[in-house]
Amino acid sequence: MIAGPGMSPLEFLAVLAAVALVAARWSPAGARRPLALTAAATAVSAGALLAVLGLRWQLVPVLAGAALALPSAVLPLLRRRTGPPPRRARRWPALLGSAACIGLVAAGAGAAWALPVPVFPDPTGPHEVGTAVVQWDDPDRPETATPDPGDRRTVVVQLWYPARRGPADTGRAAKAQYLGRTPQEARTVAHGLADYLGAPGFLLDGLPRARTNAVPGAAVVQGGGRFPLVLFSPGLGGVRTQNTAWAEELAGRGYVVAALDHPYDSAAVVLADGRTVRTRIAATGDEAEDARRSARWTAVRAADLRFVLTQLGRVDRGEIPGPARGMTGRLDTGRAAATGHSLGGAAALQAARQDPRFAAVIDLDGYPHGPASRPLRQPVLALTQSVGPGTDPDYIPRLTRVLELGTAPGYRLTVPGTAHLSFTDAPLYLPPVPSLVGSLDRASGLRITAGASAAFLDHTLRGAPGDLAGLLSAYGDLTVHRPDDGRPGGSPPVAFIPPTTPPGGLPEAVMGPAARRPPQSS
Repeated sequence: MIAGPGMSPLEFLAVLAAVALVAARWSPAGARRPLALTAAATAVSAGALLAVLGLRWQLVPVLAGAALALPSAVLPLLRRRTGPPPRRARRWPALLGSAACIGLVAAGAGAAWALPVPVFPDPTGPHEVGTAVVQWDDPDRPETATPDPGDRRTVVVQLWYPARRGPADTGRAAKAQYLGRTPQEARTVAHGLADYLGAPGFLLDGLPRARTNAVPGAAVVQGGGRFPLVLFSPGLGGVRTQNTAWAEELAGRGYVVAALDHPYDSAAVVLADGRTVRTRIAATGDEAEDARRSARWTAVRAADLRFVLTQLGRVDRGEIPGPARGMTGRLDTGRAAATGHSLGGAAALQAARQDPRFAAVIDLDGYPHGPASRPLRQPVLALTQSVGPGTDPDYIPRLTRVLELGTAPGYRLTVPGTAHLSFTDAPLYLPPVPSLVGSLDRASGLRITAGASAAFLDHTLRGAPGDLAGLLSAYGDLTVHRPDDGRPGGSPPVAFIPPTTPPGGLPEAVMGPAARRPPQSS
């Protein structure tokens, strides 16, 4: 629970105690003694508890400010048995000292607000959510990132799925750690992400402290038939958990989401034998060479998606063990969607183009890499930030060509106020800088992404009735590309549907009542 902007109740108490210690020096004489003694006891107790439980770096300046204010607040209150009482500091030095203490406290509180421990919104669907992680080796594909010809391609997959209710499974069980199965794995992945971004590792130390809404290893919910599948590929350098809020929301609505770590591409992947595989992918600065590399990485990721769909089919048939109890016979591989963010979105497009088992595609702000001459035969939803010709002149035209070539409807939803990372969990824990995470509040990008995705998947995989274009238009500026029945694969007409967000904000279905070229970012 968050008690203040980005802080736990104990951290917020430490901030209040530090401010009270500074204020005690300037309070009326009658209130000075009880305020100073209470604030001092609270600050010392909170600091000691934080040291035992784990002190975030943002609270260091807060405790330093409290430590500096403590002598001037408490010492003048002490009475000596002999001699004169302690002298109070002169006014101007005291003012400067108090200002320095307040500056330290404000800096720490501001850092905690800018880089909080993420708090994940509760899924709104009827199901509890379970999660499990599995590692699969593909015997038919060599690992091209290593020189050893005997290396086989390995992927690590995390699944979120509808889970049983009850104390034994979800009600009282511990929630899953964010970024990893264990605290050590979460710290390793957090440091890998920081290294990939070129930032000090301590900046993301709040991520391993976060808990999600899913229960590890919970049994699959009984009844309800078989569940549609949503396979997800993260952005370049991204990790399987980067869209956890989105995955949990879909799982609560009755989907099984399988998100992939792509070894040697994802920032850090911890394998079953304990080895950590770091990314070996880096841009060269040469546009033509980077385009060739992006196409090659996209092809590897597309093959990973197709392989995982095959493995999920084997789990459903009972040919290999499922990662959670009750999963055999519950996975509907005939209703599967390929999805991804950034470079993962490009991989989803390519996987669907190559594999007709995928019945739908969601591209979250991903530039389409690789060959695009073959038409997509599946309906596509592409969510994009507001990208103009001055930002990336090639992105929208290329995406438009891909959608126009399709033989099924394509929907491009441009969401105002978003940036490339708005479609991930990043707004929950990164500073609210518009160029980084958009200008929406921390949760709005997640609500829009999940709400639009759910509407599209319900319509394409479950055959939900209603006007899909009308539903999607509530989330942003919608352009619909409808195929020309007389000219398969030709350039269909384009329809623009303005947003129809109702008064009072987004619909309740959006998770509760309530610009760079994409492949260059995670």
